[in-house]
Amino acid sequence: MPNVRLALAQTNPTVGDILGNSELIFEAVCDAAAQGANLVLFGEMALTGYPIEDLSSRPEFLRDAQLAVAALALRIHDFSLGEVAVVVGHPRAVQADEVDSEHEWSIAQNTASLLLRGHVAGTYAKHHLPNYSVFDEYRNFVPGEELLTFEHCGLRFSTVICEDIWQDGGPVAKIGEAGTDVTLVLNGSPFELDKVGRRIELVRHLAKTHDCGTVYVNLVGGQDDLVFDGASFAVDRHGNLVAQAEAFKTDLVLIDISAEGEIAQVTPARNQPSSEIEAVWHALVLGMRDYVEKNHFKSVVLGLSGGIDSAVCAAIARDAIGSNGVFGVAMPSRYSSDGSITDAEDLAARLEISIRTEPIEAFFEAFQGQLQLTDLAAENLQARIRGVILMGLSNAEGHLTLTTGNKTELAVGYSTIYGDSVGGFAPIKDVAKTMVWQLARWRNEQALRDGEVPPIPESSIAKPPSAELRPGQVDQDSLPEYDVLDKMLELYVNRHSSVSDLIAQGFDEQTVKKVVSLVDRAEWKRRQGAIGPKISGMAFGRDRRLPITNRFRSH
Repeated sequence: MPNVRLALAQTNPTVGDILGNSELIFEAVCDAAAQGANLVLFGEMALTGYPIEDLSSRPEFLRDAQLAVAALALRIHDFSLGEVAVVVGHPRAVQADEVDSEHEWSIAQNTASLLLRGHVAGTYAKHHLPNYSVFDEYRNFVPGEELLTFEHCGLRFSTVICEDIWQDGGPVAKIGEAGTDVTLVLNGSPFELDKVGRRIELVRHLAKTHDCGTVYVNLVGGQDDLVFDGASFAVDRHGNLVAQAEAFKTDLVLIDISAEGEIAQVTPARNQPSSEIEAVWHALVLGMRDYVEKNHFKSVVLGLSGGIDSAVCAAIARDAIGSNGVFGVAMPSRYSSDGSITDAEDLAARLEISIRTEPIEAFFEAFQGQLQLTDLAAENLQARIRGVILMGLSNAEGHLTLTTGNKTELAVGYSTIYGDSVGGFAPIKDVAKTMVWQLARWRNEQALRDGEVPPIPESSIAKPPSAELRPGQVDQDSLPEYDVLDKMLELYVNRHSSVSDLIAQGFDEQTVKKVVSLVDRAEWKRRQGAIGPKISGMAFGRDRRLPITNRFRSH
């Protein structure tokens, strides 16, 4: 028999729902114990959800969280599970002897607590839990001074949190000194492209450096514009990947740890996304599902133009909340092609979602009769009429309005403020246009593999993108080809390349200056946009915020 059977408990907490999250933790402990586990590890801030942002400065919130930790320890004990050790993440108020009593409950620490035999048997608290979004490697932090170390069933465990493992100093340096057999890492790490591999390499380095097995438990689920992808895992002392939880789903994975600290997987291996595009699709679906459900929406509404962006957003919505919860609206104008209307109807039939048609011509004529707008103002008026229709239906019928703009459009300001940009959630806000096409093709291919009807009409994928606001309009009338544009934006936005850098890499000088100017001038639009799932390391509104009033220009 192994000395320790450890459960990696990958839960989906909701920020602020302390009672609900406590119930998730309790149920996972019961499930793990029923499968023979005597140690259960949860993710960072699993008790309160993460990130808590300015809730970290709310005294009553911190008080409720701290009381809930003690209550959870008692409940586990009273259910005859007191010999099961549980390590759970939560915020903790700085103690009275550390600050004056007036602020006793207003400074939070990121904390891991060991629950055993009805008590909080040990605590590791990081100074301090900040109220910015999530920890990342680009921010300074102050590590905790002492490890939470404990012995359980003859093995010695050390506990660290999140970015502790990014550097060899601080508490990580003490892992070897403590005679650690297994290091437990609590994490709340949001999804980003290529991030899973970086996590595993970081943990492998820790395991091999300190000659100890390492177990990394991540949160899963959507929280506003973040998506926690789970994919919790364990490596042995040699850095070999021993077990991994499922990505984008709650999961419970059990491993056995021998007296010598060797680790073996108990539960069957979980399938992982086979490609970057598949992972992105699951992230977008999970992000939307949790935003809708955790905010108590019953349905979503979006405009269906027959184009690729609205088609992909509708397919994501159907996968997230089911056909009955998705309501599409076709809003043709005098410039809408017959193909756009039939493509929208075809999409709705494939997805089995509701679609209604609300022509905008009468509204347009009424406005024009008074305003007599021309050129761009008249084009934008059409988009704003569509925005009014969608928001009107949202108010009347209780739908969450989806805005369907992609990252490329947001970057260069290719949208109409209060028009096609209206909405409460933007499913592909952080997805470049070229990736939107990749997602559409992957989703159709996956449907064929599953023996289903491909959800996105091929004509929506193949047709030249167009806002259809004037006769014969296509996006490339005013923008470079999307494959070129996305490469430029990747360098300028994500990698901070300058104008001269882009020109040196072979991009046309005039095109570079035009694109950079469009990006810089569109900050005011982006600042007012809806949130959407972050999938990159440089998402607008989350990672990249420039001053709106700003005269610096790249050169």
